[in-house]
Amino acid sequence: MKINLLPGIPDDDNRDYLPEYLKDSEIVVNENGNNSQVYPKRLEEKKGALVDEFVDTWYQYVPESCNPEKKTPVVFSMHGGLMTGWAQAVYTSWTHIADREGFICIFPNAQLRRFWTIECEDKLYKELSAPNEEGIYMNPVPPIEENHDVLVVFALIEKLKKEYNIDEERIYMQGMSCGNAMTTMMARHFGNKFAAMEGSAGPGTMGLMFREDGTPNNDAGPLPVLQTRMENDGTPPGSTDSPLDIVAGNRDYWLIVNQCKELPVIKLDGENNYAFYKGKKADYIFRDVKNRDHGQTFDDAEICWDYLFSGTRRKADGSIEYMETIEKREGDRINYAVEADSRYAWVNNKKTKLSAPTFEWKKLKYHGLGGDALVRAIYTMVPVTDLVEAFGGSVICEAGKIYANMKNGKKLQFARGCIGCTINDHVRSMFIEAVERENVLFISAEWFVAEVMGLQYSKCGSMIYATDHYGVLSAHMERLLHDILKSDDQ
Repeated sequence: MKINLLPGIPDDDNRDYLPEYLKDSEIVVNENGNNSQVYPKRLEEKKGALVDEFVDTWYQYVPESCNPEKKTPVVFSMHGGLMTGWAQAVYTSWTHIADREGFICIFPNAQLRRFWTIECEDKLYKELSAPNEEGIYMNPVPPIEENHDVLVVFALIEKLKKEYNIDEERIYMQGMSCGNAMTTMMARHFGNKFAAMEGSAGPGTMGLMFREDGTPNNDAGPLPVLQTRMENDGTPPGSTDSPLDIVAGNRDYWLIVNQCKELPVIKLDGENNYAFYKGKKADYIFRDVKNRDHGQTFDDAEICWDYLFSGTRRKADGSIEYMETIEKREGDRINYAVEADSRYAWVNNKKTKLSAPTFEWKKLKYHGLGGDALVRAIYTMVPVTDLVEAFGGSVICEAGKIYANMKNGKKLQFARGCIGCTINDHVRSMFIEAVERENVLFISAEWFVAEVMGLQYSKCGSMIYATDHYGVLSAHMERLLHDILKSDDQ
């Protein structure tokens, strides 16, 4: 069954986080982080006392394409704080993906105040549980084995087993914001009961993710995980760490648990920045979205399914089995990343040592300014020999000069202090002059990848990333690459 996107009635004047009138309507709203679809007609509201006398509410989507003769995967999708199950359904594309793939989607409601009963650091509980006007505060936290929201998930699984031909090896969970925190809590305690999990925009504080001795706070062991982060997002309540440190720490958590000891392969696809890790125990995917605020992208479900859920199952003995995914977890075919003050570059998904450390060089205007100067641009300077050899070329070095032969047929010449170079014996102006330091000739990496190699590049901080297609480097991917390149560990 093909996906059928329905035209909605936009409410561009909306400023509410969750307009209640979206339910059972064709109205749609859009902001940078939360974008809705027309309310799915097959989305059913369900009620029942699943655990105790409390009557729970959940929303169930069984697509027309669901084949009762075949084992059917199940995806739980957990709503953000102050939201509902139906809101998570309309703020994601899970129902569309289910239409095409034939799996069942479950969108539970949190039991209390539309806010999941999740854990936090003990020292933060008093602060985070204090009621406020926004309603964003924690519920009382019982022992995990008594947590109503947790018990509802497992009760729903048992209920689905009785009503449908469920594939018990393919039960997944995804969540956004507070729903991401709920998903992560489930992963820490019960990840071994699920095939894979994904969360968007809900990292945990360092004291929650790690014990005092620095080991991961985890009872359930390895789990295939995709973590999605938004570049413009803040930090979890109570955190004193920076957003960059929080995201890096949450990434390190799963690298340790899943024993991902090898460097990743990296892929930029438009605003999506991916790092794919192979783990000894389980694989891990990191995704950062350029220029997005707190929330989830509308295609988060598609990305989650295509890169992870479509090819992962948890066998009855607890082992993880990988199948072919819809989208291959492969890095960019061509990529080159480098930053200032580094002895390494990232070349076609390998860490490569440079012959001399890189540095930044300023393009100045000073004529007519009475001795002052204006900085027009700042470039990352890399040894010519390293740039040429990274792309399979060869060099001949003379005093203050370098001749280069590129695999693409271009013949180049560079000279100390000259902004000009020659390409196939024709003069071309570079972004900035060639600079010599300790008998090593440097040129702008930005100019080389764009003009000589014909690549597209983007820059975040002092890090540039070049590849053969459109891709925009994000802040958290810049941090990931920085952490790789700053270390002498190969």
